[in-house]
Amino acid sequence: MTSRDPQKKLKIAVVGGGLVGSLQACYMAKRGHHVELYELRDDIRLMEHVPGRSINLAMSIRGRSGLKEVGLEDEIIKNHGLPMESRMIHRVDGSTYQIPYGKKGQCIYSVGRRFVNEVLLNAAEKLPNVHFNFAHKMVDSDLDKGTMTFKNLNNGEIVETNADLILGTDGAYSAVRKQFMKRARFNYSQEYIPCYYLELCIPPTASGNFAMNPKCLHIWPRGSFMMIALPNQDASWTVTLFMPHEMFEQLTTPEKLIAFFQTHYADSLPLIGKERLVKDYFATKPSGLISVKCYPHQAGKALLMGDAAHAMVPFYGQGMNAGFEDCLVFNEFLNQYGDHNLEKVLPAYTEYRHVDAHAICDLALYNFIEMRDLVNRFSFLVRKRFDTVMHWLFPNWWVPLYTSVTFSRMRYHLCIENKKWQDRVVTKLLWSTGTAVVATAVVALYNFRSYLQKLF
Repeated sequence: MTSRDPQKKLKIAVVGGGLVGSLQACYMAKRGHHVELYELRDDIRLMEHVPGRSINLAMSIRGRSGLKEVGLEDEIIKNHGLPMESRMIHRVDGSTYQIPYGKKGQCIYSVGRRFVNEVLLNAAEKLPNVHFNFAHKMVDSDLDKGTMTFKNLNNGEIVETNADLILGTDGAYSAVRKQFMKRARFNYSQEYIPCYYLELCIPPTASGNFAMNPKCLHIWPRGSFMMIALPNQDASWTVTLFMPHEMFEQLTTPEKLIAFFQTHYADSLPLIGKERLVKDYFATKPSGLISVKCYPHQAGKALLMGDAAHAMVPFYGQGMNAGFEDCLVFNEFLNQYGDHNLEKVLPAYTEYRHVDAHAICDLALYNFIEMRDLVNRFSFLVRKRFDTVMHWLFPNWWVPLYTSVTFSRMRYHLCIENKKWQDRVVTKLLWSTGTAVVATAVVALYNFRSYLQKLF
């Protein structure tokens, strides 16, 4: 596939200059290879407004580990990230309660998508062996030969090029993955969930402060729909409304919209402001949420990474984290087999990683149910407290699902297996406890009956 000459520097094509693509460019350049990065959009650093999804990101240990490997963790976490230690649940009546994410000191970080992307692009640009090609649309590729055809969207020029390795990091609607789909035995599935999303904003207070507790990710769970809010550096909040499309279609006038918020999100209305709510809501249209699975992630000289390989709904906050972990895991396989042994690296990586990619896509769908509904249930809170106590007593033996996903690098599919094992233990404990209670009650009744018989 490639030369075994260890002195030969590979030519790497990174297709997609978003979060994962710009980080992967840094990884490959730091390994000494020549990197050509191709991005469909213009340079976002020069844009006033960046098109596309802008849901705030929650960075946790997997994403931080990916950044740390290339020396960028502190720049994003210490200089920009806002720590969130708990979920703040807002009831319909306006009362609130907190659910800690983990043990004391554990938190996730609210970071801006654009800020992170710009930091990564700047870091890649400083490396002399990275070259950017913005406004380049992939129109064709021979994955076996490593050839690619791009169209320069600024002047219409057709660009023919080639690479030793093509890294498809171009998102959920990947042009590189479309080339995979022309090949036999490539499995692909996508699912649009019934829920859509629309972004709103809570501005800073008149004194320039946060309008709510900035140490929390705020959630308004309402069963089949919900709203969340993440803090921003400027003391504003990015608010995201998640609802079935039919509900969005019913809110067709300012009056209906305000009445809806007064019924379901009354405590947020004075924070957003009626005028701003109406303006922001009707300024855009709700967007869909897609989940993508595929296998294999490798074909010929190409490899899919990030959302191109495993786009997921945003409810576990793992999209970016999983993508950054892709970069770290791939780097580990290059260390194991060598950069010039791609015929072993690519299949080994895809066999290892695809099971975890599928697992986190499933977990993200499950967490939507938890966030919009289960957090309101007494049984959920009892189980959450039980898991917390067990983790405190047996930190290495009993690791709650959220902790394993967010605060460890346990493989995603093993996080699920661990949760299933814990569920079996809890079920047996409940059955045993219930049996013991019933048996005790039966014995007590029998003794009481014997006592009454002696009396009368």
